[in-house]
Formats: sequence, structure tokens, C-alpha cells
Amino acid sequence: MRSFVKPSKFVLPVIVISQFCCTSLWFASNGVINDLAQEYHLPNNALGHLTSAVQFGFIMGTLIFAVLAIADRFAPSKVFMVSAVLGAVFNWGTIWEANQLTSLLTLRFFTGFFLAGIYPVGMKIAADHFEKGLGKSLGFLVGALVIGTAFPHLLKDMTGTYPWKTVLMVTSVLAVLGGLLMVFLVPDGPYRKAAVRTPLTACFGVFGNRHFRAVAFGYFGHMWELYAFWAFVPVMLQKYGEAHAGATFPIPLLSFLIIGVGGVACVLGGYISQVVGTQRTAGWALFLSGLCCLASPWVFTSGSQSLFIAFLLFWGMVVVADSPLFSTLVAQRAPARLQGTALTIVNCLGFALTIGSIQTITAIRTHTDTNFLFVVLALGPVLGLLALRKHKSIPQPQR
Repeated sequence: MRSFVKPSKFVLPVIVISQFCCTSLWFASNGVINDLAQEYHLPNNALGHLTSAVQFGFIMGTLIFAVLAIADRFAPSKVFMVSAVLGAVFNWGTIWEANQLTSLLTLRFFTGFFLAGIYPVGMKIAADHFEKGLGKSLGFLVGALVIGTAFPHLLKDMTGTYPWKTVLMVTSVLAVLGGLLMVFLVPDGPYRKAAVRTPLTACFGVFGNRHFRAVAFGYFGHMWELYAFWAFVPVMLQKYGEAHAGATFPIPLLSFLIIGVGGVACVLGGYISQVVGTQRTAGWALFLSGLCCLASPWVFTSGSQSLFIAFLLFWGMVVVADSPLFSTLVAQRAPARLQGTALTIVNCLGFALTIGSIQTITAIRTHTDTNFLFVVLALGPVLGLLALRKHKSIPQPQR
């Protein structure tokens, strides 16, 4: 057993700030989707396709990073910095005046590709520094991801008098700043182990452990719901406003609040998990978010704007509160020398599911305007809870 090495008090704040800055790239185009549609004459379903392009890029990036064990073979901070700079370059390309739908999809794909060197690598860096209290640390980290993801919506609201391109430029600059902070201020963690040479199938071999498999499947159920909810929050607000005369919302600001409040929930979930247990806390969050999916048709018909907004704020909290907890469980149940690779491949497969849910919602929207549109997202929490229920008490392996 290794003795606990206390990390520098500055490490976690720097990781959190860097993660926030860099993950603002994720929904940069979503924050200005109406402007993009008008500027480049995009079709009505462009939101779903552009979001899916980022997710697909992230999937391909995480797959390549996992197969090559990039986060375990090279200094994670340097991987993070290079990925941040390249992601910023492709994000900046979105403002190119000659863009069309194809070029925008390509740019968003490569932005997503290099986000694979940011989000899971950031978790790997945190795991290298915090063996004890990892759930709380990842709570702050994923909280930063959530607020970073929501930030373009706030930027859009704040820069209403400025050109829409400002949102893309600011998020790119923030990403470069985040990468530089990470590489200069965060050294390799005391719990980092260099990867040994492994076969290409090693990244999938972690699923041979049934305890690892159970928490990974719980994470997959969570992911089916999460990004589809985030992507369509503005659509939910617009849909409610159209169905209820007199209901007017500051959609960019509310979108930021509904998504961003999940960052607070991630931090709270980390603290709660220290009292009631990581797996139990994750399970309750997954259960509550599943209930929100099922309750959504009736809330859409409510004449109370306050109830509707309160419901979306609550949903925004529980839909992501379990994310750092599942990542903690995955990190704890993976072999130490493949920890970064395990986090990366689980992210890869989880984000593959987000494309399925986003495209499912997009396809349904083209055929119907039913209030039951988001009930389909409940499929993820239901299956995730079933996976966790089969292994109610999953022991943590000895390191």
C-alpha cells in the first residue's frame, strides 16, 4: 500500500480553471446556432448535425488516444496543452466566411477530436494527483466541464451588441489559455504510472472485469440522456414559448443557467458521495434524471412558467450530477497502469451513444411536435440502473 501524498493546494484549482477554459469549445457553435444558420444558410436540423459532428470527432479522438494509450505513455499536461491549442484553431475556423455545412461539420469534427485530449486527459491528471477524495476532485473537474459547456450561451447573451463571431474567438482564446495554464502549472502527479507496452486490444480488455463493466454500463445509460438534454435545452425553451402565449424567455441566458447549474450539482454530488457512497449517489441521480424524462410531457403542458423553469433547472442538476461519480468508479476499478486508457475508452463508447440519442431526437422532431419527444431519453437511465442493480456493492480493488 502506498502512503498518501498530499498534492499542492494549487493543483486542483488550476486543473478546474483549465478544464473550464478548454471545454468552452464544446458548444461554441450551439451558442450561436441561429447566427450560423442565417450566415451560412443552414437547414433546420443543423443543430443536431453540428452537435453530432463534435461528438463523432470526440469518439474518434478518444478511440485513437485509447488504442495508442496516449494519456498513459506521454506527460498528460503536454497532451492537454497540444490538444487545447489545436482544438482552438479548428474552433476559430468556424468564422471563415466561405464556410458551408460540409466545412462546418468538418471543423466541428476536429474540434471534438482534440477535445479527446482535454476532457478525459483532465480526469487522468486529477486521478494522478488525488487518490483519496477522487470523487470530490472529479466533482469540481466535471463541474468545470459543465459550466464551460454552458458558457457559449452566456457569451451569446452578454455579446448581444457584438458580432456573433465574438463567441467563437473568445472560446478559442480561452482554450489556449487553459492549455498553457495546465502545462506550466501542473506537473505529473505522484500516482501516475507510465504505461507498459500493451497490445492494441488492451483498451477493451478492461471490460473483462464484471465490476468495471457494471459501472461503465451505468455511465453509458447516463450519457444517452446527458448531451441530448444539453443540446436541446434552447429548443425546449422555444417550444414552450410557442405553445404558451405570452411566455417569453431570454433563451441564451436561461440555457446557460439550466446547463451551468449542473456544475454546482457535480460539486455537491462529490461531497454527498463521501457520506453515502459514490455508487449510491450516482444511482440516485440517474434515477431522478430518468423521472424527469418521463415527467417532461406533463410539464410542457403546464401553464406556469415558474414551474417549467424550476423543472428544467432541477433536471439540469440531476442529469449530470452522476457524471463525475461514474468517472470516479471507472478510474477506481481500472488497472492502475491503464487508468487513463480506461477513462478514455469509456468516454469514447459513452459519446457514441450521445450521437444515437441526439439523432433520434432530431429525427423525431422532423415528423412530430409531440410533448413526449424527450421521453425516449429515459431509456438510458433505466438500462443504467439495471446494470448497477446487478452489482449493488462493487468492491474497490487494492492498488
